Amino acid sequence: MHFLLAQAGKGENPLDGQWLVIIIGGVVFFIVIAFLVVFFSFVRLWVQCFLTDAKISIWDLIGMKLRNVDYGMIVRQKIAMVQAGIRVKTGELEAHYLSRGNVPKTATAVIAAHKAGIDLPWGIAAAIDLAGRDILDAVKTSVNPKVIDCPDPSKGRPTLDGVCKNGIQLRAKARVTVRTKLDRLVGGATEETIIARVGEGIVKAIGSADHHTDVLANPNLISQAVLKNSLDSQTSFEIVSIDVAEIDVGENIGAILQANQAKADLQVAQAQAEKRRALAVAQEQEMKALVEENRAKVVMAEAEVPLAMAFAFREGRLGVMDYYNMRNVQSDTEMRNSIAGVGVPRNDRQQS
Repeated sequence: MHFLLAQAGKGENPLDGQWLVIIIGGVVFFIVIAFLVVFFSFVRLWVQCFLTDAKISIWDLIGMKLRNVDYGMIVRQKIAMVQAGIRVKTGELEAHYLSRGNVPKTATAVIAAHKAGIDLPWGIAAAIDLAGRDILDAVKTSVNPKVIDCPDPSKGRPTLDGVCKNGIQLRAKARVTVRTKLDRLVGGATEETIIARVGEGIVKAIGSADHHTDVLANPNLISQAVLKNSLDSQTSFEIVSIDVAEIDVGENIGAILQANQAKADLQVAQAQAEKRRALAVAQEQEMKALVEENRAKVVMAEAEVPLAMAFAFREGRLGVMDYYNMRNVQSDTEMRNSIAGVGVPRNDRQQS
């Protein structure tokens, strides 16, 4: 009592010191509780890593938490890969996650490839996943070959059409069995290239056949011819087999082409004949014009005869009897021509 009074006499309140201690104790208590919560939230994952030899320390877990990485998922994938016998660094998994990669799918693909005896390092798998390719589907296709229809029905073309040397059209459908080549998946051509190359090879093989019955009797000739061309080079796939699923006889393209050619030749011949007819008509008109021109010259020459006779009368070189004898000869000539029909137009002769 005397102590409190003495303290009061000094102007100090003893409750202030007690509140300060309580506040400091509360802060320390909450810090300890928070540390224990965080610690025990990582302890379970750390114990799993320790028991599975995943080699992820608790400080690694805290670091991933601070870097905003899904550390629980990273731990689960690392444990799964270690249990599958695959050694990969935690930093590689974390880097792939921070690169917006699909860590679970990539890890599953690497495990599946390892179980199937396919060498697929984590770096290659991560690169394929970041390139936008479905790495898990690629591994599945590598283990279980995929069948591709050629041609692709979704493109609107139902068959591959080729023409044999005898002019008969054959329509074929093929199925291509392919296996993914993981080492060529990055930068390799896709299924569309395989379909295009196989389609080109089938059309070429049909066109090389001498007779369509040879192909119908042994469709394997097409498959063998196509497989020899290494159509899977620079692609993401390896062609396992090419099977002709269906082959039908189409139109007689040779006969159709010959008929079209004959029709075209006929049109050319008709055009040339019409050209010659037009030239003949033009030449006929030119000859008629020339005849009329010559007739005009004859008329002009005949018109000069009376003038010449008059001049001869004046000069005394022609007598009256000479004139009458000439007129008699002309009359006799006209009568003979009239009887013979010479100098009379054809229409007038027909009417007479």
